[in-house]
Amino acid sequence: MEADWPLIAVRFALYVTLSGLFGLSAFGLYGLKVGERGNALAFRPWLFGTGLLALLFSGIAVALLAAAMAGAPPWPIDREAVGMLLSDSATGTAWKVRMIALLVASIAALIAARRTMPLGLVAIFSGVALATLAWTGHGAMDEGATGWVHLAADILHLLSAGAWVGALLGLGLLVTRPARRTDAAHLALTYRALHGFGLTGTIVVGTIVITGLINAWLLVGLGNLPTLGTTVYGRLLIAKLVLLGGMLGLASLNRFRFTPAFERSVSAGDYKGALRTLRTSLAVEASCVVAILVLVGWLGTLEPLRRPCSYWFEGNRALRRNLIRCRESLEGGLTLTRCQTLHALGLKEFFYERP
Repeated sequence: MEADWPLIAVRFALYVTLSGLFGLSAFGLYGLKVGERGNALAFRPWLFGTGLLALLFSGIAVALLAAAMAGAPPWPIDREAVGMLLSDSATGTAWKVRMIALLVASIAALIAARRTMPLGLVAIFSGVALATLAWTGHGAMDEGATGWVHLAADILHLLSAGAWVGALLGLGLLVTRPARRTDAAHLALTYRALHGFGLTGTIVVGTIVITGLINAWLLVGLGNLPTLGTTVYGRLLIAKLVLLGGMLGLASLNRFRFTPAFERSVSAGDYKGALRTLRTSLAVEASCVVAILVLVGWLGTLEPLRRPCSYWFEGNRALRRNLIRCRESLEGGLTLTRCQTLHALGLKEFFYERP
């Protein structure tokens, strides 16, 4: 199955912007005091700008998803396919919810810098927007009780990862503040934010691990572990796990070694070396995040190992009512490759189904 690079790029951009918007606003709530937020971080441009970018990428994403659904090129935009996607699928409903949530979050971001309630609104509505990504991937492929478990695990996985990404962004902005604006108060605030993320980070990591195991069981299965490295999906998943292990190692170093060393150096009045070490560590951790999000964007376009698309495709199938207008149905039906794409994207409303 050939990689759909434009769709992968837009999925990556959505993961970055939505995670950053949710995670940074949440970080402002639990990591900083009310009176510190306006001076510590430039919340308004970061949150408002990220919200606008997420709206833009969401608009591009729906056009690419519709093109993938109809088997058409992304340009010119297939309005009929877009209309079908938005009106006849859970993915379309999730997209509408995301756009509304992002509009509310972006408006609230304009006054969120020094106020708790608007910042809370940004966190809540951006969290809703981030959660809607579960309907554009493997989390939406199952039905019944299994489907709800998978969807819930995917949503918790997204929110936990978003909290981690946003915390890295917030901490990175704190430690990279220009030297001329770094005083004793800012250093104390930075240490408290680094130290305070310890408990939150433990909860976030635990949630990511548990929900990741649930997703792995549903998407891979124990029986496919011996052959995991023989498929593109398996190799990308292994690479993601290796990078996640690296992030966990760096996070442990930050918490138990670099942060205490930073506190001692601030007390001694010679903090530049420790601050430089923290910057390097957070930069490497952020690079791992970027690589992981690229892999996640790619993995979401591939069919999983445990439930291959052939389950729906083999043998005779009746077209669903909402597929009658689909271009490919008029040209002889879906190919296996097309079915794989729809399956991977969670667009199960447009599959052939068993009679």
